[in-house]
Amino acid sequence: MFNLLFEPLSFGFMRDALAIAASLGILCSVVGSYLIVQRQGILGDVIAHAVLPGIAIAIFFGIDIFLGAFVCGTFSTFVITWIESQSRVKVDAAMALVFSGFLALGIMLISVLKSKVDLHHFLFGNILGVTTEDVFRTLIVTFFTLFLVKLCYKELLFYTFDPLGAEASGLPVNIIKFGLTAAITLTIIASMQAVGVVLVISLLIGPGVTAYLLVKELHQMMLLGSVIGIIGSVGGLYISYYQNVPSGASIVLFISGLFLLALLFSPSQGILTRPRAKKLR
Repeated sequence: MFNLLFEPLSFGFMRDALAIAASLGILCSVVGSYLIVQRQGILGDVIAHAVLPGIAIAIFFGIDIFLGAFVCGTFSTFVITWIESQSRVKVDAAMALVFSGFLALGIMLISVLKSKVDLHHFLFGNILGVTTEDVFRTLIVTFFTLFLVKLCYKELLFYTFDPLGAEASGLPVNIIKFGLTAAITLTIIASMQAVGVVLVISLLIGPGVTAYLLVKELHQMMLLGSVIGIIGSVGGLYISYYQNVPSGASIVLFISGLFLLALLFSPSQGILTRPRAKKLR
């Protein structure tokens, strides 16, 4: 038993992968909780695809792709807000338009600028190929995001559940919204290395929505979601190691399995275990 647990740790690439997986399990759960409560889970998928033009441009000019992806991903959310505020187009339609438009622009720029972007890596990730630098960068993003969430928790809580009330009370809602957008974008960029844009939304939403079925308070959802995120990420990596299957897909399927268990057996929300309403006589 102990041999099964410690054997993967003898390899440096597995230690780096496990470290970044555990960090992302926490980061994605905390940030994803706000998306779930605000019913904007699809926004994560939009940003994940919208970063491609920034990556192509960054590679062409020889700058850090992290910076290019962040600027482009953040800009995509401003475009969505601008379309919604300046027209009759609803936010879901604006998201769909930006999603497809930015993805097409990214593919076009890769061709025009001859940027050497590995689309397979971009789409599906490669957590086993992360470097020590990637691990430290992800840890910095995680600690920085958690610190800001802790520091501004009350304001974020107020804005999340009552944005109009938060604005009326004098809170800087535009700054709060930008901060959440920046946190979401940073989380997605960090997660892309692990699972790619195709699967990143599951890592961002899966742990939080699983916890949502088990607890009622937002802070409880974040804490339990972080535990579920760590278990799912690390467990998926161990399965991929011993079964020789793709790591990103293994992580997402492990988290999806935990969600299915919560969906069926949650004490209050489970399909098979929730209290049944008494029949009227």
